[in-house]
Amino acid sequence: MSFLLKFRLALAIFTAIIIAAGCGQQKTPEDKIYSILEKVVTAEKGFEDQQNPLTALEKQEKELFDKIMGLGMKKNEEVSKLSDQALSLAEERKNHIDKEQKSIEASKNEFKKTDDVIDELKDKELKASALKLSNIMMDRYAAHDQLYLEYLNGIQQDEDLYRLLKKDNVSLDELEAQINKINKTYRNILVINDKFNDLTEKYNKQKELFYKKAGFKVKENS
Repeated sequence: MSFLLKFRLALAIFTAIIIAAGCGQQKTPEDKIYSILEKVVTAEKGFEDQQNPLTALEKQEKELFDKIMGLGMKKNEEVSKLSDQALSLAEERKNHIDKEQKSIEASKNEFKKTDDVIDELKDKELKASALKLSNIMMDRYAAHDQLYLEYLNGIQQDEDLYRLLKKDNVSLDELEAQINKINKTYRNILVINDKFNDLTEKYNKQKELFYKKAGFKVKENS
């Protein structure tokens, strides 16, 4: 049974030293985009905060499941008690993944503000770089939407299994069918998660390139 996921990646934080052309000038399109992108990082703080709790809960659930399998179905009272604990952990995971999704949605709402500003860019190469950055990020948001829905599906299937385990006369065939269903879902989740991580890395690299093209001195914070 597969619970543990590969760690989802957060956006890299860059310190960009903006080279000002003079005092009192209006913000350039480049400055506006920089400001939006840094607010995007802030919006995803909630996403980052969910990673360790989710991983810990997944690990605890896996340990409970292993205990249940070790007991066998003859000790139904103890199996039922452990299944209730696992159901509680699954509900906690649901709360954390909802918070993660809300953070990503806030990030998306902020990022979409770059659409109009990109049109203001005069330099063709810089505009092309910004458009590439936008396309990568929108693909990343789409991947997370897919990841969120599939993860919720996985939690639901886990809960179905725990309820099966609480039944007095559940058959081994029923359990095996449900576990196979769960494993298939979590394999799908890992594939989507890898895609999300890949797009996050591509976005971070493209963001750094855009900053450099825009004339910002960039330093990544550790």
